[in-house]
Amino acid sequence: MSNSPRTAPAGASSGPRVDQATRLALFRSQLEIRLLEKRAYDLFLQNLIKGTSHLSLGQEAVAAGFAVAMRGDDYTFCTYRGHAHTLARGAPMAGVLGELMGRKCGLMGGKGGSMHLTSVRHGAMGSYAIVGAHLPVAAGAAWSAQVRGTDQVAVCFFGDGATNIGAFHEALNFAAVWKLPVIFVCENNQYMEYTPIRSVTAVEHPAADRASAYGLERQIVDGNDADAVYAAAAAAIGRARGGEGPSLIEAMTYRYSGHSRADPAKYRPAGELEEWMKRDPIALYRARLIELGVPESALRDMEGAVQRAVDEATETAKASAPSSVDVIDRDVWADGGSSWRN
Repeated sequence: MSNSPRTAPAGASSGPRVDQATRLALFRSQLEIRLLEKRAYDLFLQNLIKGTSHLSLGQEAVAAGFAVAMRGDDYTFCTYRGHAHTLARGAPMAGVLGELMGRKCGLMGGKGGSMHLTSVRHGAMGSYAIVGAHLPVAAGAAWSAQVRGTDQVAVCFFGDGATNIGAFHEALNFAAVWKLPVIFVCENNQYMEYTPIRSVTAVEHPAADRASAYGLERQIVDGNDADAVYAAAAAAIGRARGGEGPSLIEAMTYRYSGHSRADPAKYRPAGELEEWMKRDPIALYRARLIELGVPESALRDMEGAVQRAVDEATETAKASAPSSVDVIDRDVWADGGSSWRN
């Protein structure tokens, strides 16, 4: 089954008029994600990152578009493919790389690893390894904000495969009934691990085509266009903050690598990856900025600055000591240790 690139259909969100400062922020965020994840891959090949991890190469516009539209105290919930979202919310590069490398400078002291990135200080409320498990958690956080009257919004990212999980439907129903300030974002990268989502789902768009069942608008956005994502994000966040309830947005995108480091992605049809790479979100956005009058020299300066930041973060993480054994049971039990159980 071939999944050729598809932009958002007629009636879906399109790019708004965005000021230059916002556009530069969107471009920088995408760059940071791309270059940091490429570095993470290099470190894995050097055996400095253990185990597996899941990269978002090709999907950067989704994380950037939402993060730039969010308020500092809003909540982000994401999947095990969460490096991009955690970084986009402002978590330090050295903290992200250090966590992947199991170092003390990591966001959680090196014991959470790739699939559990969390930075509460930056509103990144966790990466969740169990498919679909975080959707009810995000609804709960939104409910808390609603009860406390803080105007905070929760944004929950999940893959297309999670739309066939019971928690997806339970969380949507609860959020709709209670008009919770939560936005559910399906990052439809065409594959649920190794299986094309279309081959096991009764509707073409696994998230958007089910929105009406919960009284929500059908929303599909071009997930490779940061302006389009930003427009959809800003509108949904505004509605949620204004007490108008949840939104469900399906962002059409594509992952360049396999499901994880262990996956060579040989199940993809010949030529599919190359077709999607013609719509690379960063190349597309760079060309747009030049067309809008941003000097290419300014973009080269930004690219150089981001690369230097990644290089510095890499050296900081490498220099940090490995996480020690005594942190294993820290922050696991309410009293800080396991002695009460013995």
